[in-house]
Amino acid sequence: MKSLHLASAALLLTAACAHAQTPATTPPAAADTAAARDSAPAQVYGRLNQSDIAIRMRNDELELRFVPLDARLTTLLAKDASTALRRLVESHRPAIDSAGRDAGVSEPGLALVNFFGLQDGVRFDPQLLTLLVRGRLLRPLAIVPLSPKFGSGQLEARESVMAIYLYQELLPVWDPFQISYGSLTSSDWSDRLPLLQRERQRLHLENR
Repeated sequence: MKSLHLASAALLLTAACAHAQTPATTPPAAADTAAARDSAPAQVYGRLNQSDIAIRMRNDELELRFVPLDARLTTLLAKDASTALRRLVESHRPAIDSAGRDAGVSEPGLALVNFFGLQDGVRFDPQLLTLLVRGRLLRPLAIVPLSPKFGSGQLEARESVMAIYLYQELLPVWDPFQISYGSLTSSDWSDRLPLLQRERQRLHLENR
């Protein structure tokens, strides 16, 4: 009887050792996910910087900077610039989506707008910023302030405020459009199009 117990113990010990020596296997689903991640192409960034897609207007009192927040453009930027703008939109996504719903637009056009004071006590009206697109005037549907003092409508010298503007449709980034603020008008976007198209074509060829 004693020998029977010893034999049973030996068999259990052998089975335990064999189990311990069996290498762990990766679940099929996890393995497929890892393989897909490893085989996915790396993100290819552009070579442009933020100033290449920024339009500036100024008079003696203030300067205005307009940057379209459009994925078709931000993918043309270098990694740091592209990441900064993407994170800016993501961090304010709840407010953007809420403003869009209130305006009845599911996919609004977005732009980052900065006002810079060049004199003390300068007044500004955010609603005066308009776009002329294919003969149509687009006014901001909503504005998401990013600066506490944006709603005050006043700037001191060297003071700046910014906000994300929402428009009723995606901005026509591959076509000329005009930006106006009061008496200030800029058609500079048409001058940016050749550079943007070249970078777009270069990235297309690299991603083939």
